[in-house]
Amino acid sequence: MTDRADGPTTLAPAPAPAPASEPEPGAALVAAGLGRKYRGGWALRDCDVAVPAGRICGVVGPNGAGKSTLLSLAAGQLKPTEGQLRVLGAAAGAPELRARVAYVPQDKPLYPGLTVAETLRMGRELNPVWDEHVVQQVIDQGELNPKARIGSLSGGQRTRVCLALALGKLPDLLLLDEPMADLDPLARHQLMGTLMSAAAERGTSIVLSSHILPELDGVIDHLLLVQRGTIRLAGDLEEILDGHHLLTGPTAEGAALADETVIEKRTSGRRTVALVRAPEPPDGPWESERPSLEDLLLGYLRAPAAPEQRNGVAA
Repeated sequence: MTDRADGPTTLAPAPAPAPASEPEPGAALVAAGLGRKYRGGWALRDCDVAVPAGRICGVVGPNGAGKSTLLSLAAGQLKPTEGQLRVLGAAAGAPELRARVAYVPQDKPLYPGLTVAETLRMGRELNPVWDEHVVQQVIDQGELNPKARIGSLSGGQRTRVCLALALGKLPDLLLLDEPMADLDPLARHQLMGTLMSAAAERGTSIVLSSHILPELDGVIDHLLLVQRGTIRLAGDLEEILDGHHLLTGPTAEGAALADETVIEKRTSGRRTVALVRAPEPPDGPWESERPSLEDLLLGYLRAPAAPEQRNGVAA
């Protein structure tokens, strides 16, 4: 968890959320002035953001940035210290959301003494809607023994069981906190395909946090960058990428770049590489290209946040 910095910032405009009393139509999440404080300080503060329904939203940021806190708040596992958060049009944690929201936290809580089959049967009996086909697809891909006890499974196998339970209830919103961390590359590929199918076929809204930046490329279509307890970058991924340029050029020209457009600038010998936020690339002897998702995120994460800006709007 992190204390609130004096200048938590965002450099790209986030969508303006509707007031909590009038939730934005079709929104999966709407936060207004959202904050959560622990004994050691603020984990999140002054967060205003809206995530449209039916999107696959990636939540990225360094350790302790507030990603897990945001997902726990959305799941109703925590209560805000300040501000409001609405989920699928209702206050986060409302009883009517239990059947509509599935949440897989990092610690993958399961009963270690139950078998895989018993765990899945419990999920089937506790949920009013259940898709046995998608459950078996996730389990069969991992070649899990139905008689194996949860306590004997590897971390990746427990992740599979949790994802099977979450997908089996056919949620309208799926919240996943570092779901791929314990999985091998093949399992990540399989499960990402399953998640994309759920979003495409059933319109499931998916919000997932991840440190594995390349795994998000080609999967997410909405982005939240959380840094120092606030939302630094938020919005449609294609629009964000189109609004940035990766420049390569002579070092002498690098000094002339307008500071307000430069996210990060690195100089090596006679060459400067800069990530800039602007509608069009600047004039000059620059080679300009659209940044990849990884270029964009690493540029923001390496760069200090500007103290005069916060929550996507320049002060």
